[in-house]
Amino acid sequence: MATKICFLGGAHYGRPLDATSEKKFRAMQALGALFVIGFSQGLQMRRFTEHARFYLLPHAPWPILRYLEMFVAGQMILFWLIIRHRIEVVVAQSPYEGFVAALAIKLAGCFGCQPRLVVEVHGDFEKCLFLQREIQFPGPYRFVMSRVAHYSIKRADLFRAISNATKEQIKRWAPEKTIIQFPAWTDIETFLQSGQRPKSRGPGILYAGVLTPLKGIHHLVNAFAAVAEEFPSAQLSIIGKDENKRYAADLSEQVNKLGLKDRVRFMGAMSQSELAVWMANSSVLVLPSTSEGLGRVIIEAMAAGTPVIGSRVGGIPELVEDGARGFLVPPGDENALAERLRWILSNPDKAGEMGKSGRAFVEVFFSTESYLKGFKQIFEVAQARIDRTEHATSTL
Repeated sequence: MATKICFLGGAHYGRPLDATSEKKFRAMQALGALFVIGFSQGLQMRRFTEHARFYLLPHAPWPILRYLEMFVAGQMILFWLIIRHRIEVVVAQSPYEGFVAALAIKLAGCFGCQPRLVVEVHGDFEKCLFLQREIQFPGPYRFVMSRVAHYSIKRADLFRAISNATKEQIKRWAPEKTIIQFPAWTDIETFLQSGQRPKSRGPGILYAGVLTPLKGIHHLVNAFAAVAEEFPSAQLSIIGKDENKRYAADLSEQVNKLGLKDRVRFMGAMSQSELAVWMANSSVLVLPSTSEGLGRVIIEAMAAGTPVIGSRVGGIPELVEDGARGFLVPPGDENALAERLRWILSNPDKAGEMGKSGRAFVEVFFSTESYLKGFKQIFEVAQARIDRTEHATSTL
């Protein structure tokens, strides 16, 4: 009988699924019967089946409301799924969703259902990435979220880390528990295909990701300002959702004050296929984060054959071999970042060789097969623990 698995997280989905999500769940259905609790792309609840059964909450405009939705409605839906469909494994996207899952599992235990809890760590949860600078009382918020994380980590059966950095963070919180490590899902085929097409690379600098302070985009803007006069045709393109409205407004004001309004473009969010084209036609992708779990956009850029510059934080050094597949710079060091931008723009042929090296790297280490292998290992460990529990119960 197929293992019944429920994924709980803050991701949002449309109907039909976008090409990347469709490919992911189509591949993962080979691992078991899939259920997903997340968010819709609008203000309506959604329920549909496409390779998995999706139960989507309204995508409220403020993060704090989405947390409350997940805590109340998400917990109720998960409890019902556990009882109704006998869910065997719950995979929570972070320790915060893990808190919701742990409460639902505890309640379901009163009805004889006890699924295993897998808590994923995709980034530095200790720094509360999601709500930074968007809350009125950050001190009390951090205290509450710390207790929430502690509760879910204590009750998790095992963990999934996406990098050495996130694995070490989990070890500090739960040194005695099992941790299985493999990267986040990355649809590299789209980016590999884009990288094979004829290039029209100009002196383009690209950032891709959400607009939040810990991504360090303000450092990139200042570094670009330092080289802009030397490279008058260079453009900086910033692609991503303005998750933090205040920070996005600050970035726009910063660009205007530096006299770069005609040189910096804010592109908003776009599909993976569109992003792949932008990456393939850019001179360099820059991820100037001050905290990062792994940096999936680096994998995507490498697949497209584009050299990268990343901060020496989190899992980024696990991807970027300094001087070979790109460059590493100290987080927040705008002078070092400007120097590396200057080198990339001045040496397009050598930068192209870096891009080829990165492409060869991701073709070997990142694939759908390796992703499925990681989850298969997780579910096998979880199932073994379920079997041991059932055996112990039957012998009482």
